[in-house]
Amino acid sequence: MPVSIPHAPAADGVVLRPMTAADLPQAHALSDELRWPHRPTDWAQTFAHAEGVMAEIDGKPVATAQRWHWGPRHATIGLVIVTPASQGRRIGHRLMSTLLHGLDDHTVLLHATAEGRGLYERLGFVRTGEVRQHQGLAQTAPLVALPPGWRLRPAGQHEAATLQALDAAARGMPRDGLIADLLASAEACVVLAHENEARGFAMLRRFGRGHAIGPVVAPDVEGARALIAHLASVNAGQFTRIDIDFASGLGEWLESIGLQRVDAPTVMVRGTPLPVAPGGPLLFALATQAVG
Repeated sequence: MPVSIPHAPAADGVVLRPMTAADLPQAHALSDELRWPHRPTDWAQTFAHAEGVMAEIDGKPVATAQRWHWGPRHATIGLVIVTPASQGRRIGHRLMSTLLHGLDDHTVLLHATAEGRGLYERLGFVRTGEVRQHQGLAQTAPLVALPPGWRLRPAGQHEAATLQALDAAARGMPRDGLIADLLASAEACVVLAHENEARGFAMLRRFGRGHAIGPVVAPDVEGARALIAHLASVNAGQFTRIDIDFASGLGEWLESIGLQRVDAPTVMVRGTPLPVAPGGPLLFALATQAVG
């Protein structure tokens, strides 16, 4: 469903309107002002699957936010930006209220900064966990020994449906278009297989200041470490970022291979908690903080 925009500007002159692809350079400038690492191509890739809102004052963009629908009952919200000069005017609240319109029967996921958490709580979001952002120059990681019958192998472009199913089971929502797009643009994608059956995967992609590892889906922490170690070694000496589920317990190990913790966003959900199938694959690292 399209974003519903109020017809009249607010009393303080703030005008909301739908975001279009033509707004991507201005959206990038807003994120650049906050020193976020997103490149124009990062904005374009996420916006291809999104609906967005721009806020303007006197015709000048001062804020933006996006939402992503994943199937009939799930959504994520991210890339919520208000330029520092315009903060304190409830623009963030207006953006969020606009994006949440029509999502009352949806489970909505977002990753909150410390500054935004209070706003999201007032809008009905509850804390469900934490993310740890790690980054730095990746080091060659010792190979993780796998049990008999398990191995790592490159993913093929024909395996999009398999990876989509693994991601949907691990994330708790279907994101077929996103996973197909990420697979097509990934510099490397490795599959964790047991007796030739794919049980997990991880991608290495261009993002921000260098590369990102994610999403990472695996049946257990040792499988996740094997996938991440392989891609970190592929990218050794290069700037690498990964956003992990704090509960995974991978943080100390990531620091040992050169990826230091730099941020800790809060995972927040409005609506029914995301399902996790018993005995199914788990999501150890996000695609991005915006899309989950």
